[in-house]
Amino acid sequence: MAAPWRAVGLGVVASLCTVVGALALSKAFAVGKTAVVAPLVTSYGVFTTLLAWLGGDALSAWQVCGILVCFFGVLLASRSDHGGDFERKTTSTISVGFALLAAMLYGVSFWIQGKFALPALGPVNMLALGYAVGVMFLIPEAFRLLRDHATIRLKTFGSLCGASLFNLGGFSAFSWGALNGSVSIVTVISTLSGGIAAILGYLFYRERLSIIQIGGVSLVLFGAVLLHLYG
Repeated sequence: MAAPWRAVGLGVVASLCTVVGALALSKAFAVGKTAVVAPLVTSYGVFTTLLAWLGGDALSAWQVCGILVCFFGVLLASRSDHGGDFERKTTSTISVGFALLAAMLYGVSFWIQGKFALPALGPVNMLALGYAVGVMFLIPEAFRLLRDHATIRLKTFGSLCGASLFNLGGFSAFSWGALNGSVSIVTVISTLSGGIAAILGYLFYRERLSIIQIGGVSLVLFGAVLLHLYG
């Protein structure tokens, strides 16, 4: 309650960016492949790092190298679906566009949180504010979902709850990391999520990973190691 209103207001702005980014990401997953969308959306670290650098954060040569390796790794990991008909190419383009929009919004949100909101609000309050804004923003859609609950299987609800818990845990870990370290480094290390999602997509959905994608995921991992060692 003692937090300045400026921090609360910026926290609300960050939360709105997160909600709209989540909607864009959901659309990208709905029309695209996990192995393509997940690594691509992790490029939000580039936007956060750029904003942090413009805000005065100093980056060492090793940190810059690690960030560039992660960035090019994400680009390579997103390359797939060569060939195919016009409809498949259009769908792939749409999914990539929504994934990049989500990455940009996440990057802006994480930078605002790490720079302005988290120091004043703390990670628990920031998470509570973020989810409260999400509930208010999406409540019309939530009512529609509840009205149609009879057509939704219990397995789907279970998957939704599981994904929500993992999402809460991920944002909690990011908040603690950004509060106790450099937001730019913490954000880029979190790009490991794209490689993990691509591997899970291959194991559970049999989404084929090309040699280029495997190389991209490896670069992301290598870049994260550099940031961990020299951050």
